[in-house]
Amino acid sequence: MRRGITLFEIGVVLVIVGVLCAMGGPDLLRLMDRTRVRHAGNEIVTTLALARATAVAREVRVAARFDPVRSTVVVASAGDTIVARDLGAIYGISLQSNRDSVVYGPTGVGYGAANQTVVLRRGRAVDSLIISRLGRVRR
Repeated sequence: MRRGITLFEIGVVLVIVGVLCAMGGPDLLRLMDRTRVRHAGNEIVTTLALARATAVAREVRVAARFDPVRSTVVVASAGDTIVARDLGAIYGISLQSNRDSVVYGPTGVGYGAANQTVVLRRGRAVDSLIISRLGRVRR
């Protein structure tokens, strides 16, 4: 007697796998969206910490600029770009901000008249960062 798998058995297994993927697929996509938005938020927090540390180390003003059209964050000082992160290309997120930049002074304190809110979106996943006028970040 020959041992093996029949075509019918393979078909049943494929149907079961298809049903499981159809049930779990949307949840997996939502999880991936939330994860990417969260990682992009962590990257913004890290980039702002770099801007603050650079301002203190070089004793100059350093600006972190947000570009919502391209979903990028650029840290620059006196015309020199220190770091540029294209969050839209890396994480596939869209970026919204109520102000275009945060500026840190030589003491590490931020300049600005009001708090800044940065909103990150991908699909139905949303994360917000609030940057105080002193430059501190909270979620």
